[in-house]
Amino acid sequence: MSEQSCFHCGLEIPKDEEINFDEKTFCCTGCKTVYEIFSLNDLTCYYDFEKSPGATPQDIKGKYDFLDNESILAKVLEFQESNTSIVSLNIPHIHCSSCIWILENLNRLNSGISSSQVNFPEKRVRITFNSEIVSLKEIAYLLSSIGYEPYISLENYETGKTKVDRSLTYKLGVAFFCFGNIMLLSFPEYFEMKEFWLDSYKPFFRLLIFVLALPSFFYSASGYYVSAYKSIKSGMLNIDIPIALGIIVMFIRSTYDMLMDHGPGFFDSLASLVFFMLLGKMFQIKTYSFLSFERDFKSYFPIAVTRINSDASEESVPIYDVLKGNRLLIRNQELIPVDGILISEKAEIDYSFVTGEAVPITKKSGDKVFAGGKQIGKVIEMEVLHSVSQSYLTQLWSNEVFQKKVQQKHKTITDAISRYFTPILLLIAFAGFGYWIFIDANTAFNVFTAVLIVACPCALALTAPFTFGNILRIMGKQKMYLKNALVIEQLDKVDTIVFDKTGTITTNKKSNIIYEGTNISDDNYLLIKNVLRGSNHPLSRMLYDFLPENKRIKIDDFQEITGKGILAVVEGKEIKIGSSSFVESPVAEVSEIERTALHIKIDNLYLGKFVFQNQYREGLEKLFATLSKEYNIKVLSGDNDGERNTLEEILPNNTELVFNQKPEQKLEFIKGLQSQGKNVMMVGDGLNDAGALAQSNVGISVSENVNVFSPACDAILDAGVFSKLNYFLKLSHKSILIIKMSFTLSLLYNVVGLAFAVTGNLNPLVAAIIMPLSTITIVSFVTIMSNYFSKSNLD
Repeated sequence: MSEQSCFHCGLEIPKDEEINFDEKTFCCTGCKTVYEIFSLNDLTCYYDFEKSPGATPQDIKGKYDFLDNESILAKVLEFQESNTSIVSLNIPHIHCSSCIWILENLNRLNSGISSSQVNFPEKRVRITFNSEIVSLKEIAYLLSSIGYEPYISLENYETGKTKVDRSLTYKLGVAFFCFGNIMLLSFPEYFEMKEFWLDSYKPFFRLLIFVLALPSFFYSASGYYVSAYKSIKSGMLNIDIPIALGIIVMFIRSTYDMLMDHGPGFFDSLASLVFFMLLGKMFQIKTYSFLSFERDFKSYFPIAVTRINSDASEESVPIYDVLKGNRLLIRNQELIPVDGILISEKAEIDYSFVTGEAVPITKKSGDKVFAGGKQIGKVIEMEVLHSVSQSYLTQLWSNEVFQKKVQQKHKTITDAISRYFTPILLLIAFAGFGYWIFIDANTAFNVFTAVLIVACPCALALTAPFTFGNILRIMGKQKMYLKNALVIEQLDKVDTIVFDKTGTITTNKKSNIIYEGTNISDDNYLLIKNVLRGSNHPLSRMLYDFLPENKRIKIDDFQEITGKGILAVVEGKEIKIGSSSFVESPVAEVSEIERTALHIKIDNLYLGKFVFQNQYREGLEKLFATLSKEYNIKVLSGDNDGERNTLEEILPNNTELVFNQKPEQKLEFIKGLQSQGKNVMMVGDGLNDAGALAQSNVGISVSENVNVFSPACDAILDAGVFSKLNYFLKLSHKSILIIKMSFTLSLLYNVVGLAFAVTGNLNPLVAAIIMPLSTITIVSFVTIMSNYFSKSNLD
């Protein structure tokens, strides 16, 4: 009886059981229904990515009813605020590009889903949805109806533990056992020893070798067969195809030799090949996991938060030192780093960093506040429910909302090489076999197998990601924290650098502050100190630290107007702190150049101003002198031009100085430079510069031990290493050089290896050892070179 495949899932179906619809054949009503759903929503291009990519949907009526339980729902959801919820679901059936495409277009199947992002390696999808339009239960059934049934295990959500996949370790262990014993039993064959007992038991030993080879062939090497099959099925040839073909040919040839008594075959080479290739794969995975560990958990952000101690004193602590039960102080524009309970009477929280929606949400005392929200308004206090997760902040930083669309040049090179590598390799292998088969059949099989094994695009594929990964790690250790590897490429292309002034090239730690005006009473000092307590502006923080300690009083209303100042109400009195124009200063300064100052007005009575003699960062003059040789340098400031003369003295002559810039004007300034074809790097403090940081090709936020976290930036630079900025730029140049050198080394290895293999001068066993060695060589080369350049004086 003739059989054909289901259009949706690809399963073969008997002729009399097929379901025909829209000139297509399906195995069941489930697959037909999925096709109808995609057709109605104009999503049939799903089938263009892969032939028969879907799974047969199962009947799961009632399976997800437990998601109606609010307590269970609270454990499963990552985020739940107002009508916006976020969940991360495990989808075991994700296996190809069409899976990714349909799962990232769920919003076209249900209007309640706003966005969905797939993490392919972990087989997870992160879904943001409107809980008033669609429930999580409905989403689970929707996913199941199109063949992507989610796996929801409450055990994982309660313990926070995920199952570790140790299959590679088991396969490597079996391969090692088989390899060791086969080599031991093969010794008499190697030395061709003529001895009665050895000759008598030779068939038994060969049979034993054959039996030991079976686990290695069928179990340890199974990953290569599965990968090769999926690759052929999808129409894309990967490197596992020649490897799988080489193993199968070697096994068949060895079995034939043994049955025909032509010799012991190549079972020893087969076992060693599988072992060394799995060892190389294990090395690669361990290397990547090491880099990932470094990135996620080794104090990745130099950000602190203010903790209130039991004696009411305040101290700034690293966010990873925050524990459950701690009480935190969150100022205006600060990020909430942990889930917690609001203690203060009221708060306005902006969750745009998490959801992309910029409408603030009002919270009352006792309400739960989620990590990732930004506090707006007067200072608040909260109690910690869970300790902070650096990996959560990494995830927040990498949110799609803040991604910049840039071209991945080196990934394209790797992809292009990998795309043509396998077909060319197969052509060389068959050509070599065809040539040698007429000369020596034994050599022909050796050549065919050696060519398939020795050529290794793994080294080529590893070059760019491992180089960038290592540079990310090195920069992180030196307190320059990059969002991802693409930032390194963008740093290499920069030709113009724009610096913010206050809080960037000036330090918040030191400043000579002088008060000019009428005497301020103790009561007014109390008001000013408490109002400044809620602000994160560099000048506000400096003045707050400068004023004497005082008791805490309640702030009735607090507004910080970006680029202008603070407007607050305390005990019925209106306090204005900020620029001269903001407080409407009656004093006209015409006799001297206007200086950086904070003006004070209480209840419409102008008191005076605190004048700041800015302290510029150590090494600034040398840094700018070095940078000006290769880059166009510009300084933007929201302050007046009172510091112009000072800056002109310490900065190079060709440095452009622009003052009185509002945040939107800074953004337009960056746009103007980019319209001239400039590749711009913006260096700011993350407060008034968020727009400019996001607009620039590379945005770097300088952190001075405060929790002003700007996800829109591409890098976070610890203020203590500000003078090393040129070093980091040079290191990014060197990383591109390392990639080019590694590519050359990889290509040279492949050319030489193939030359030896085709001429019959390379044994398959040697090829099996050389293959993982090439990967180790590249990783070692990249590590040595990146460490060498990182320790060199690049300035």
